[in-house]
Amino acid sequence: MTKIILKNASVDYEIHNTKTQSLKSKIVKSFTGGIIRYNAHDSSIKVSALSDISLSIIKGDKIGIIGNNGAGKTTILRVLSGIYEPTNGFVEITGNVLPLIDINLGLDSDATGIQNIKLRSVMMGIDENDFEDYLTEVVKFADIGEFIYLPMRTYSSGMQLRLSFAASTVISPDILIMDEWISTGDENFSKKANIKLKEIIDKTNILILASHNLKLIEELCNKVLWLEKGKVKMFDKTEKVLKVYAK
Repeated sequence: MTKIILKNASVDYEIHNTKTQSLKSKIVKSFTGGIIRYNAHDSSIKVSALSDISLSIIKGDKIGIIGNNGAGKTTILRVLSGIYEPTNGFVEITGNVLPLIDINLGLDSDATGIQNIKLRSVMMGIDENDFEDYLTEVVKFADIGEFIYLPMRTYSSGMQLRLSFAASTVISPDILIMDEWISTGDENFSKKANIKLKEIIDKTNILILASHNLKLIEELCNKVLWLEKGKVKMFDKTEKVLKVYAK
């Protein structure tokens, strides 16, 4: 059964060799809203990006993640995607995960479109026996013509988005993880991409969506996780959390 379990999960970053307490504070506060701890012994600082998170997410949950910049939204998405391991506690994920955090991740600008589709298929764990069908669907959906045989560095930004999006969304996962709604360039492709995303969301067992767009969260999600300084401020039904968050 598709599920995600976090038990007392924490993620800490340690920063060494900064010059002064005041400089360290300015640097870290500009990048994170997490808890900052100083170690006078070795002049290091530890940033607690996530602190003691315990959650149970099951099939049918559509979770919106909200909070100010630096609240820990991106960090928890990376933990749930298997990109980060908790420094304390644990995460248990049952089901096939599709992370749409950075759809350009792992693509090579010097490689052709076809080669990059192959790279993405390996990253997504697509069986070699299924690759030809995957390739056909991606090429059709991206619809960039003969450029598919040229290096990605020759593409416009819109064409790169088309290929990245198509290569990332052909399969329907058990768990879909998104950092904001994906913007995909020109109007015609954007409409097609929005339809595709909503089809995937309808089919997926679990959705995790971090966004500042509360209307989107309200439309798509049945529960909301509110993070503040790397800790759970509130986790409940969407209408309950957004009502408090809006005050």
